[in-house]
Amino acid sequence: MGTGHSVDSPIRVAHLGISSVISIVDDLLLERIRKHYSNEFNLPFNSIARNAPDGRAVRITAYLDMVHEIVNKKFEQVKQASFHTNSEKDRYFGMLASDSPLRTLWENLPQFLNSNDYNAASQRLNEALVPGSIDVNIMSKVDHLGWDSTDMPLSSEFSDACAALRGFANSVIESAVVLSAGFNPRLYGYMSNFPGFYRDATGNMKKKIVLKVSDFRSALIQGKFLAKSGLEVSEYRIESGLNCGGHAFYSDGKLLPSILDEFKAKKSDLTAQLKPMIKAFYDKMGWEYPESVMTEVPRITVQGGIGIHGEQQRLLKEFEVDGTGWGSPFLVVPEATCVDDATMQLLINATVDDFYLSKVSPLGIPFNNVRRTGSEKWTADRVGTDKPGSPCPKGFLKSNTEFTDKPICTASTEYQILKIAQINESDLPHSVKSQKLDDVHAKVCLCDHLGNGSLIKLGIIKEKQGPQAICPGPNLAWFKGPYTLEQMTDHIYGRGESLVPQHRPHMFAKELEMNIDYYERLVAMSDPDDPKSQKYLATVRENLEEGIRRIQELANTAPFSGENLESLKHVKLQSLQVEFA
Repeated sequence: MGTGHSVDSPIRVAHLGISSVISIVDDLLLERIRKHYSNEFNLPFNSIARNAPDGRAVRITAYLDMVHEIVNKKFEQVKQASFHTNSEKDRYFGMLASDSPLRTLWENLPQFLNSNDYNAASQRLNEALVPGSIDVNIMSKVDHLGWDSTDMPLSSEFSDACAALRGFANSVIESAVVLSAGFNPRLYGYMSNFPGFYRDATGNMKKKIVLKVSDFRSALIQGKFLAKSGLEVSEYRIESGLNCGGHAFYSDGKLLPSILDEFKAKKSDLTAQLKPMIKAFYDKMGWEYPESVMTEVPRITVQGGIGIHGEQQRLLKEFEVDGTGWGSPFLVVPEATCVDDATMQLLINATVDDFYLSKVSPLGIPFNNVRRTGSEKWTADRVGTDKPGSPCPKGFLKSNTEFTDKPICTASTEYQILKIAQINESDLPHSVKSQKLDDVHAKVCLCDHLGNGSLIKLGIIKEKQGPQAICPGPNLAWFKGPYTLEQMTDHIYGRGESLVPQHRPHMFAKELEMNIDYYERLVAMSDPDDPKSQKYLATVRENLEEGIRRIQELANTAPFSGENLESLKHVKLQSLQVEFA
């Protein structure tokens, strides 16, 4: 969802029981939005200077504490509202799943109006009210370590990821940190400094850990690393490698159905192997680890490309996951996300071909993107000038030391001037030079541009002051919006008319298509005389063929409501020379 588009989602929807995730990569963005909402809700605001001691962590804590206060105020208003008066309380229960006993009780409440059962039913509903969780996301590998005023490297606890974690840990919110984008031993080890990540005598954890993982092996390795320090993972969030928003992490040809099958088969291993390690740590520390939680299993959830109720049912029933995540479709739900009007209209009008895997990320990782954003236009206008690229106002993605001792960003003007000169002075063929220059010019200042849309939407800056980037998954091409929260939740739960056409390809079909396309790119770039390269291609192909066999099985099952299984039979497979039966 980027740094800005869900930055205030809890303020918008948590009082309605909807959980969301705030990126805490950009503490400078959080500070500007904290000022805005402090003014809107008449809360005290004291600016935290960019060079304040431990400023990054302090800004993040201040923002999360403010969000918590606003959510609690709005939630108290929900609790005080009357039933069946078109109140926010009615919206809360009306957006629950169709098979929710609470929704059924709320629907039937008017029948009890003149009976002794009314008070009991009302009390039960009121006691069931719970605000949505205010979760946060840290990209583990976005962990730049800066320098102090004497030009000495800062100590490791002041790295970007560790400081962000500290900001979350010191906040009043009781929720989860979602760790994504890879394994960072420094960050994971640092978590043991904060008591909130450990259970108290009752078994409660104030701060929970959610890991985004690509496969079961990754989940087990990371889980074991944390378990050695007594830290436990509350949820493993499986994300489709390419069929998602933001950075796309290729999973070596492993397709989601095969990955989910393995989690389904081995889920108990996450408890059997990790719980004894966690308890051993508690015993060593002289802490109590309640016997009641020894058999407690982590949640297994999945996200990336889900677009219709039938696909969600497939994931819940066939693969037995505990929950699903819907991200990109909410970008066209203004009540839920903070998207500026121009970008919103761009998303609504975009076609399937407008959504693509791009090279814009300074990290060199494929990045799901949409054409003709403000960011794309701004970046293109600087090509050929004496200042290509970006001034690099925030520096969160500094990682390149090709020309400098200290890391710089590949989207920065400093790097691009040096790199362009190197390419132009080389003896490479013209066509190769041209491609390399295009790759340099493609890089975008994601640190800044992903947050600008929220600043524009909230009226903090003008549209011309901030180029807007956005990172939707390709699934968004089928959602035309804008939609209300009720329209989107009805769609998710299979109520009423679908928001997407029947011919929309199945999420597994899109994932397979993207993986085949990526495999073809790998083949084109590989060296046929390099044994290591060819061995890797063989592994990818083997994973793809295994996934295809599983998809063939699914294609011949009975569909869930609205599930386009027929599309699974029509994905191009020429490069693998495989055909569906």
